[in-house]
Amino acid sequence: MPKPVESLIRTALGEAEPDLVVKGARVFDSFQGGFRDEDLAVKDGWIAGIGSFEGGVEVDGRDQYLLPGLIDCHVHLESSLCAPGEFARMINAAGTTSVVCDPHEIANVAGASGLSYILKATEGLPVDVYLMLPSCVPASPIERGGAELPALALEPFLGHPRVLGLGEMMNYPGVLSRNPEVLAKLRLGEGRRSAPPDGHAPGLRGRSLSAYASSGIGSDHESSEVGELSEKISAGLFMLLREGSAAKNLVNLLPAVTSFNSRFCAFATDDRNAMDLTREGGINHMVRTALATGPLQLPELLNMASINGARHYRIPGAGALAPGYRADMALYRDLWSFRPSRVWKSGEETAREGLSLVPETSPPQDRAVFGTVLLGEISPSDLRAYAAEGARILVIGVRDRELLTDKLSLDLPRRAGELLPDPERDIAKMIACDRYRGESKPAVGFIKGLGLRRGALASTVSHDSHNLVAAGITDSDILCAARRCAELQGGQVAVLDGRILWELPLPLAGLMSSLPYRETAQRLAHFADAGAALGLRPDSEPFMTLSFMSLPVIPSLKLTANGLVDVDAFTVVPLTA
Repeated sequence: MPKPVESLIRTALGEAEPDLVVKGARVFDSFQGGFRDEDLAVKDGWIAGIGSFEGGVEVDGRDQYLLPGLIDCHVHLESSLCAPGEFARMINAAGTTSVVCDPHEIANVAGASGLSYILKATEGLPVDVYLMLPSCVPASPIERGGAELPALALEPFLGHPRVLGLGEMMNYPGVLSRNPEVLAKLRLGEGRRSAPPDGHAPGLRGRSLSAYASSGIGSDHESSEVGELSEKISAGLFMLLREGSAAKNLVNLLPAVTSFNSRFCAFATDDRNAMDLTREGGINHMVRTALATGPLQLPELLNMASINGARHYRIPGAGALAPGYRADMALYRDLWSFRPSRVWKSGEETAREGLSLVPETSPPQDRAVFGTVLLGEISPSDLRAYAAEGARILVIGVRDRELLTDKLSLDLPRRAGELLPDPERDIAKMIACDRYRGESKPAVGFIKGLGLRRGALASTVSHDSHNLVAAGITDSDILCAARRCAELQGGQVAVLDGRILWELPLPLAGLMSSLPYRETAQRLAHFADAGAALGLRPDSEPFMTLSFMSLPVIPSLKLTANGLVDVDAFTVVPLTA
């Protein structure tokens, strides 16, 4: 909405009555790092002033803290497993009022139609959803998904007021090799008032990091070690500390953040599902965790959760409580539990005591993003893999709470030359199927560390092409789970001995539920019983972990519909080491 300058001036001078006054709260000062025990006046959705005000709706803020609305600086809203409207209601209840979204999940499924869908579905929500245009659809040239988005296909979106710039450039080999199409995407938006392109460079250091940063890329969220984060800050990158459902890097990285360099850092959830968002929260959970962990002080953490991101992404009027800023704000009774008692978006109260006041929404119906799962005729023989006697097998090694994987070379049990899973050593079979064409046979590999002892899991959420993936101990259960996903036209399924133990339909692009967010979260919570039957740890995130085992831009070994990918060598490789 345009800023009502005249009415703000009149209200600030006491010539016009405010619409809303929060009385006597401890108002956070983002610029000086302290709190002011004063009133905050709102007019037409914007902050008119902080001082002594009366009139309009008056809210007693005494003994509470009034903070800016939180900003999630890098999120794939599809990973919440909720439709955009329900995602917004859910995170707004936890104090978030703006997100910088990279919708490359739905873009990999439906291309430009997916981007248009997200822009349409995020209008008029209690959260401002800004877009960074997906730079890697597909994520790399060695996988195939449902769409391709070259630079020319992205250009028409640049004029949209909620499109900020180019999303995470995962194809860092393409940057370093000066691939013409990659460079053309990095030049998108030149001369416009846009944010610098987002980066995605796990483990990149030294000369390669310098080359990557010199391209104009402005941020990164893939650090997993203190030294890596520090080196990237020194290279001029704006660093996003991440705490998702599978990748939990926050506590490990906090020691690298100081009172000085915190201004170049912010928070991001990246990929976080509805169960974690409703139980723990999103950005508020990160602030709470960081405050308990130390060593940063509260003002630094609050700025990392708000104004730092607004400044980097050039989001006008967001991130602070000051005259002329949008009235995006929340009251907190205490800053240790860090759960808001009331939330306002543009001066309208949108949540109270953790519950959204905004009515439930139904996702817009669009044939471009429904009915996207095709599974060809697959027989048990298509899941068999063979290797010469004595040959060692390349196996994906899962790292706990990380997206990086190890490239293992292991001996696997055999039966008549056929390679078999080994549940005693936590080794399962994995398949990846092209779900867009329904023609080719599945790629077959093996994975260690997923936690399965029995049965199988299948999902149509598999970054970034979102082909159908499954993992399990028996071929019959793997096939049963995969076929059920296709019948649902997208979803996540758990199977044991040919019986469906649990399922979550995801009809929206095979990525998102059409249910209210609390029901989606409850469905996810109910997976615990099925997980126990499959031998999984109670604290594991098997579907989120499995979803990243097909992403061939994060080292070291992944399985795509094209086959096993050695990410370090950037090529498809055979199963035998």
